[in-house]
Amino acid sequence: MVILQIVLILLATKIAGQLSIKLGQPSVLGKIIVGIILGPALLGWVHDSEIITVFSQIGVLLLMFLAGLETDLNDLNENKKAAVLVAVGGVIAPILLSYFAAQIFGFNTAESIFVGLLLSATSVSISVQTLRELGWLNSKEGSALLGAAVLDDIIVVILLAIAISFFANSDTNLALLIGKKILFFVVIILAAKWVVPRFIQVFSKFKVTETVLSAGLIICFSFAYFAEYLGVAGIIGTFFAGIAISQTKYKEEIEHKVEPIANGLFVPFFFVSIGLAVSFNGIGSQLGFLTVFSIIAVLSKFIGSGIGARVSGFNNRSSMGIGAGMISRGEVALIIAAMGLDSGLLPIEYYTSMIIVVILTTLVTPPLLKVFFGTRTLQVKINKTDVSA
Repeated sequence: MVILQIVLILLATKIAGQLSIKLGQPSVLGKIIVGIILGPALLGWVHDSEIITVFSQIGVLLLMFLAGLETDLNDLNENKKAAVLVAVGGVIAPILLSYFAAQIFGFNTAESIFVGLLLSATSVSISVQTLRELGWLNSKEGSALLGAAVLDDIIVVILLAIAISFFANSDTNLALLIGKKILFFVVIILAAKWVVPRFIQVFSKFKVTETVLSAGLIICFSFAYFAEYLGVAGIIGTFFAGIAISQTKYKEEIEHKVEPIANGLFVPFFFVSIGLAVSFNGIGSQLGFLTVFSIIAVLSKFIGSGIGARVSGFNNRSSMGIGAGMISRGEVALIIAAMGLDSGLLPIEYYTSMIIVVILTTLVTPPLLKVFFGTRTLQVKINKTDVSA
């Protein structure tokens, strides 16, 4: 049965991705929708399982690893001011709007703050793949978006720790939490400069097959493990692993060999897993809640991050594109929602509705990016990406 599901998922995502491209949309959109169609929400042919979860986790880690490999470090550094403003705007707006909306729906103070933090999270894994398809990943806008996503993750994790420790009687040590974040970046920077190039160089001399590829993957997953060990999202670890390798002479070889593995096998499972989380049970009684928070989830990031981008010097179109790229909450918000359920800060009767809100933000992001960024894409790059996707 597991083998059949693998066949079904790979076949369905490639067909759905092609149909999405034919309709003028990024292939990512079709791949996510096919997860909803195949999953419990509609046909029920595919259900979440251990292998789908594992393949999905590997897929999103490799997706961000490739993003790091393609990132221009100079552009990332030049756009650090924009990244800060985009991240801060993308955190403040969702917290404020969500808090007041949750109060209207009868949530208490702790629950309202938690919902605001939940919708402040950003996962640019979907945006990254869409920008790669559109040829915008290695641009000033793409660099600002990626930088903002990293900062957003740090800000939200720290605020979340404060909220849980204060409202859920947790013994979280805030100083230790911040110390772990600082330690992560110090070690990553040192490893990128002194360890990564030497490790690949030594490994490449081994008289066995695919040593450079293996070295790249070892670094990728080691950085992910180290990040998660210190309370940072694994995708941030693999993103920096990609950046570290991009500064070496092995960049092109590793990117060329990792991309077929990622897009050919693992990444489709990540897209499908998002759709599998959708369930329509009991939604009829919460349509008002679902509508209000879906609108807030989209507009708060679009406006908050968009204003941050505009203040930092981007034109209106680029600012709206960056705001659109920050909308997707993805797997980060799904994890936070589960934490809220466990800690009692997210009412169980609203859990499914919040999951659907997260899914909707993921669905609207690719088409919006297409609207704001599609017209400047180099045709050659689109064709290359569409073939690999």
